[in-house]
Amino acid sequence: MAQRRPKETQAERYERMSRDALIGVAPGLRFGRRFLRSIPSDPRCKLCASPFGGVGGPLMRAVGKAPWPKNPKYCSACFKQLSAHRGGAEIECSLLFADVRGSTALAEGMAATAFKELMHRFFETAAHILFEYDAIVDKFVGDEVIGIFIPGLTGELHARRAVEAARALLSATAPWIPVGVGVNTGIAYVGTVGEGDDTELTAVGDPVNVTARLATAAGAGELLVTLPAAQAAAIEVTGLEHRQLELKGKSQLTEVVVLGA
Repeated sequence: MAQRRPKETQAERYERMSRDALIGVAPGLRFGRRFLRSIPSDPRCKLCASPFGGVGGPLMRAVGKAPWPKNPKYCSACFKQLSAHRGGAEIECSLLFADVRGSTALAEGMAATAFKELMHRFFETAAHILFEYDAIVDKFVGDEVIGIFIPGLTGELHARRAVEAARALLSATAPWIPVGVGVNTGIAYVGTVGEGDDTELTAVGDPVNVTARLATAAGAGELLVTLPAAQAAAIEVTGLEHRQLELKGKSQLTEVVVLGA
C-alpha cells in the first residue's frame, strides 16, 4: 500500500508557491498568460502578460496589476505572494553589480549638484538597461546598482542575460562615467526580507557577496565574470584573460574571466 504524503504545512506551501513563481512553473501561469495576452494592449508585464496600456491597462490596475515599482516591466501582483507571506526560495540565479569607479574623486572635482545629476544619469541608464534585459532592479546603494536575473523572468538564460546587460551598461556609460561590473551565477535565496515598510524583494547568500566583491575589483570599463556564470552563459573562455582574485571574506581564490563592452 502506497504511503500517503505528509500534508504540507502553511510555511511549506508558501515556500513551494514562492519557488514556483521564481522559477516560472507556477500552476496556471502559462494559461493565465495566454488569456491576458488576448486583452489589449502593450506594454505588458513580462511575467504574466497583463496589459499596462490601452483599454486593458486601467482594468489591470484596478485588480492590482499595476506596474511593479521595482521593475515597471512587471506587475505587482506577480510577486504579491512573496510580499504577503514573506516568501522566497533558494534558486539558481545570476547577479549583476555595477559600481562607479573613483566616485569619491569625481565628487571632489565637481559641484555637489553636478555630481548628483551625474549619478542620477547613471542610475537612470542602469535601470533602463536592466529592465530591457529582464532583471529585477534590486537597489541603488551609494554609487552601485544591483540587478537580479531569475528563471521566472528569463528562463534558463539568466546568466546570458546578465552578461548581455553588463556589456550594454558598459557600452552606454563608457563615454561619460567610469563603471566596473561583476556578474556571478549560483544558488541564492531570492525573496522578501525586512519588516513592514522596509520589506524588500532581494537576493542574499554567498553568490551575492561574491558579485559585490567582483564589482569592487573591476576596473573602469571591465566586466568580471565568474567561471560558473561564464559556463551558464555559454561563453567560450579560451583566449580570454583569466584572473585569480583574492576576494575579501573568501577562503579560496576566485577565478574570473575579463570581458569588456
